[in-house]
Amino acid sequence: MTDWLTDLVAWGWDRHHNVLSWYIRPLFFLPFCFFAYRRSLTGIVVTLVALLTSFAWFPAPEVPSAAVNEMLDAERDYLLGEWTGWKVAIALLIPLVFTGLALALWRRSFAWALVVVNAGVLFKVAWTFWLSGTDGAMAHLPAALVGLAVVDAVLLLVARRKRTAVAVP
Repeated sequence: MTDWLTDLVAWGWDRHHNVLSWYIRPLFFLPFCFFAYRRSLTGIVVTLVALLTSFAWFPAPEVPSAAVNEMLDAERDYLLGEWTGWKVAIALLIPLVFTGLALALWRRSFAWALVVVNAGVLFKVAWTFWLSGTDGAMAHLPAALVGLAVVDAVLLLVARRKRTAVAVP
């Protein structure tokens, strides 16, 4: 790796220790869902680019917590370790979840969108507990569950409004 790329990765990695980036990440499901429902490929792509860069949006904490370090060390070791067929299959779940979510909303199915979002987030939570120690996983859990609750609430609200709008003559 060239020096500038190594420096860029180190800069971003330090910023990823700020848990605000953990809380914002699940919220990217909201614009993703909006653009999928609107059938806007440009919006979907812009949202995914924002999601991929969001880990570095917040300043690095002066002293990251031990639990955050535990989680991110486990994640780094996992990603930089040997890539087996099992690991590739798990990694492919990420684009599969986003594709399933986009297809559900493209076809106007809020129920399937909820199934996909909840399955994806709950799998991520389980994977985090499997990958990291309890402290690291528990550091990640509030962000995942708060994000899931917000996304579920918005999807349910929009679905209800759409259903009510159709029912009113």
